[in-house]
Amino acid sequence: MNNKKIYVDFDDCLCETALAFTFIADRLFGKKVPYEEVRFFNLQKSFDLTKEQYEELMIEGHRLETLLSYEETPGASRVINELIDLGHDVSIITGRPASAYDASRQWLDEHDLKRVRLYCLNKYGRDSFIKNSEFNLELEDYYKMKFDYAIEDSPMAFKFFDHLPDLKVMVFDRPWNREADLPGDNFYRCNNWKEIRERLFENN
Repeated sequence: MNNKKIYVDFDDCLCETALAFTFIADRLFGKKVPYEEVRFFNLQKSFDLTKEQYEELMIEGHRLETLLSYEETPGASRVINELIDLGHDVSIITGRPASAYDASRQWLDEHDLKRVRLYCLNKYGRDSFIKNSEFNLELEDYYKMKFDYAIEDSPMAFKFFDHLPDLKVMVFDRPWNREADLPGDNFYRCNNWKEIRERLFENN
């Protein structure tokens, strides 16, 4: 495989964020929703929360201690480091708010991913977004970037690949994307990092 540019989403591709949120929702509100029943990317809908409860959930889920506690998705760091060792350009592009950058960077460093760049993409126009920084991307800046492969779990993020018709997208299989229609033949459902690795290296 010639040197490629690879986009990797953070939550539920690198770490088990939604699984952690099932425990947080139970602890805060007594909402007992098994992980396999988290059917919507919108956690307010998945956990049947009020607006106020959802805001509390997101605040708790983005505290430093909470972010650092998320378990790594098995195989993620090993495959990513293998890609970097082979000369590929890997960027972590997350929709987390800018306020979560430092904790997210620390999590990556603690999981042997010091060499990857981390960007917060301002997908939703958050008020806390920090402009003119090295790690934040406005959409117009993101759309100038080119990638050969992407690893993503959120159907809501698929539209951010429309400008890259040759992009190959590995959709990390999760309960909330199983009923989603994949936009094209360049989207491939993968169950784990082993399958992602096989897809990246096939025919190369």
